[in-house]
Amino acid sequence: MANQNECCCTTGPSIMILACSGGSNVGQLTNQAAVELTKEGWGRMFCLAGVGAHLTGFVQSVKDNPIVVVLDGCEIGCAKAIFEHLNLPLKNYIVVTKDMGIEKNHEFDLKREEIDKLKELIKKKVGGK
Repeated sequence: MANQNECCCTTGPSIMILACSGGSNVGQLTNQAAVELTKEGWGRMFCLAGVGAHLTGFVQSVKDNPIVVVLDGCEIGCAKAIFEHLNLPLKNYIVVTKDMGIEKNHEFDLKREEIDKLKELIKKKVGGK
């Protein structure tokens, strides 16, 4: 069994991306954008579930990271609620339905142009780093 202090995700630049990855088109859009940005070397996807489970190593990693991007698919704000519950700062926060005007549904046919638009929005939010 892995130690809870071990990072389960890829290593990379100091930009940490936490995506809601929820059960809707917009949740999966956050996940796909995070995966692609990680593969491109722009940042690194991190485990929101580990943070939400209050696993010490995961929470500390968020606290220690200089740049954290938090993505919610919709205005229910599950990722935001996790951060608020743990009193973690919410600086680079995006809500796909609100910030991109994409309507939430339960179809999982993601559009390439929406993924690319979200990736650009994420980069813009943190100043193009």
